[in-house]
Amino acid sequence: MCKSNNHRIFFLMCCLFFAVVGKAQTETISFENVNVIPMHKEIVLFNQRVIIADGKIAAIEPASQKPSENINITINAKGKYLIPGLAEMHFHLENNAKNEFKLLIANGVTTARNMTEYERQDQIAIRKKANNDEILAPYYVTTGPYLKANHLQTIEDVISMVKKHHDKGYDFLKVADNFPKEIYLKLLEETHKYNIPVIGHGQRKLPLEYSLRMKSIAHIEEFMNIFDTSQRADTDYLRQAAMQIKTSGVYVSPTLGVFEMISRYADDKKFEILKKSDELKYLPEAYAAYCTSDSIHYRTNTWFTAPESLIRLDKELQWQKKFTKILNDEKVFLLAGSDTYGLFLPGFSLHRELELICSAGLSPYETLKTATVNPARYLNRIAVSGTITEGKKADLVLLNKNPLEDIRNTRTIEGVMIKGKWLARNKLNTILREVENEYNSKKKKEK
Repeated sequence: MCKSNNHRIFFLMCCLFFAVVGKAQTETISFENVNVIPMHKEIVLFNQRVIIADGKIAAIEPASQKPSENINITINAKGKYLIPGLAEMHFHLENNAKNEFKLLIANGVTTARNMTEYERQDQIAIRKKANNDEILAPYYVTTGPYLKANHLQTIEDVISMVKKHHDKGYDFLKVADNFPKEIYLKLLEETHKYNIPVIGHGQRKLPLEYSLRMKSIAHIEEFMNIFDTSQRADTDYLRQAAMQIKTSGVYVSPTLGVFEMISRYADDKKFEILKKSDELKYLPEAYAAYCTSDSIHYRTNTWFTAPESLIRLDKELQWQKKFTKILNDEKVFLLAGSDTYGLFLPGFSLHRELELICSAGLSPYETLKTATVNPARYLNRIAVSGTITEGKKADLVLLNKNPLEDIRNTRTIEGVMIKGKWLARNKLNTILREVENEYNSKKKKEK
């Protein structure tokens, strides 16, 4: 009899558990009176209701009409602006995955492309945890390790390396050097066999067309080195090159922010300001100490620090902004990526990157496309991501101000919805404090 009662109790507990889980899974969230920037075209839909169910956008309708769904949770978004989640397309996971993902999400980043695997890392395991929701993380894709000329000295090296990338399961193969033509062509042939896109640095010692056989180029700086001095100064040539780049279908990341950061390191006055940044609290102590020391590369090399070098760096940044505008005018697909490194912190850096892209002459809408629609298209996720339209995944950012009026308003984050989970401003503040407190506690233990 007792055994039967135990079975009955266990059965009732299971029913209760599944009822609770079922309720959580079917919880419906509504953003009420929100201004929607859907991004499939340049428009603001004012005073809308956006309904989220099962982690997807179930409906977008005027807030004045009766809700088309039963709502469990209502978010008062009157006067606020809803945009698609942002994509960081040139991310480097430097230290702690959980903490750096928190920095990304707190800044509205719901998609990230990691651009190398360091020796101490297992990026495939990190990707699995991120995309299986084992940790709080954006949708995550990754390359393998940097590939340099010394890694690929023979045809056999190429065949072996590409197979390793395939067997490991990397999303991309990252090149970060110039290769002999026969090695580079074999690399393209082998990666095509396994359907692994080649991305990264351009082939500076080969004509432009060779670099355009890649899926994406990681820096607009690459073109400064592919073009000769006279070509860089010839606007007509640059427009013709931009048309060639558009025809190829290759995507380009400007990465203007990290180039700007070089002069912020190299210039003594700017470096002093940089060292006082409030964002340093989100870095491990040893890493922050190195990045704020005079031993860092950009502080020791006169190629960066000499007065004439600082002038050259500024002129080169202006050239890169000019070519960014030319590429955009010719409808080349641009990807926002900030090449997170050192004091250019994950999440925070993307907003600066967007500001620089916009300052190159793009409209705020064109700029936002580089972090929403274009990355979704690039990652073959446009069916489920990149815009706010019915049926797409609920990766969203709620802003206090309109980014189409001023791109700096992407920083005015009131909340982030990632994979259908709503994180209000107070929760975002909490996860930022978690990062800060973890590094502070480690600092105290070490002392």
